[in-house]
Amino acid sequence: MNKLPKLVCENVWKLYGDKPKEFLHQHNNNPDQETIKKAGYIQAIRDASLEVYENEILVVMGLSGSGKSTLVRCMSRLVDPTIGEIFFENIDMGKLSKKELIEIRRHKMGMVFQHFALFPHRTVIENIAFPLEVQGIKKKEREKSALEIIELVGLEGREDYFPKELSGGQQQRVGIGRSLAVKPELWFLDEPFSSLDPLIRKEMQNEFLKIQSTLKKTIIFITHDFDEAIKLADRIIIMNEGIIVQIGSPEDLIMKPADDYVKEFTEDLPRERLLSVKSIMNNNKNPSNSSSVYEDEKIFKILEKVLSEGSVSVINRSNEIVGSLDKETISKFIYN
Repeated sequence: MNKLPKLVCENVWKLYGDKPKEFLHQHNNNPDQETIKKAGYIQAIRDASLEVYENEILVVMGLSGSGKSTLVRCMSRLVDPTIGEIFFENIDMGKLSKKELIEIRRHKMGMVFQHFALFPHRTVIENIAFPLEVQGIKKKEREKSALEIIELVGLEGREDYFPKELSGGQQQRVGIGRSLAVKPELWFLDEPFSSLDPLIRKEMQNEFLKIQSTLKKTIIFITHDFDEAIKLADRIIIMNEGIIVQIGSPEDLIMKPADDYVKEFTEDLPRERLLSVKSIMNNNKNPSNSSSVYEDEKIFKILEKVLSEGSVSVINRSNEIVGSLDKETISKFIYN
C-alpha cells in the first residue's frame, strides 16, 4: 500500500496488574505468556505493531476477550498502554498532556461505540451539534454543520425528533452523525451495528460505505463478525489473546490464513462470493483469448463464462491484460 500512515503503533503492550511496567522491564519487555500468567497479570495487548493508512478502513476483529477493543482504546489513549509508542500524524501520543489529548480528540478524532448514549432530552440536531457546542462554536454555525450531516446520514425531516421517537437504526445514524460533526481525521467505530436487527444492520453497513465513499476518512472499525469485516474492510487485523495473529486484505486471510485460528473464521464462508478474480488468476498473460473478465469481479459472477469458454484473459479497469483464468483453475478452486 503506497499511502502514508495516519497512525502507527510500535511494540504496544497492555498488562493489567500491579506495577506492570516494572514487570516487563525485568523480563526485557518480552515475557512469555506462561510467565505473565504465573505472575498474576492479565495480558490485554502483546507487542502490537501496525500502521493505519490514510483513507483506509482497517477492521479489527477477534473473539470476545481477544484484545480488539483495548487495542483501539490504546490508539486513542482512552487507555494508556503499559509500554510502546503510538504516533498520530507523526505526533507521539504518549508525550501529550491531558489537555493536548482532549484537543486532539475534540478536533481530530471521532468515536462511535456500541452503546452510543444519545442525550434523551436533546433533539437529533442538538445531539449531532453537541461536539461543536463543546468546541464553543456559535449556534447558527453548528446547526448549519449539523444539518449537512443529517442529510449525509439520511435523517432529513427528523431534525427535531427526540431519541425515543427514533428506531434503533435511526438512533445509530444520530450517533454516527455526532461522531462526524468535528470532521475527524481518524474515525473509531467499536461494534457500532452489533445490537441492530440483521436487516437494519445490513442497511447501516451499506450506508456506512456510502458515507465513506463521500468523506474518505481513515477508519478503525471493530467487529466480531467476519462477514461484516469482509464487506467493509480494506484490511483486517485478527487478534487472539491480545496478539495480532494476522494483518491483511480479506482475500489474504481467506486464501492464506496464518494459522488454524484465522482459518476457523474463514472456512465456512462462500469464497466464490467474497473473492475476486485476481486472487486465483494465473500470472501468465494470454492476449490470444478473445474473451476477458475484470480482475476485481467476484468469482461467482464469471464462473459460467470461464467454464463454458475454457480460458479467458483477466484485465484491469484500464483494459490492460494482467493475467488469465482457465477452467482447470476454476475447478480446482471450487473443489478445494
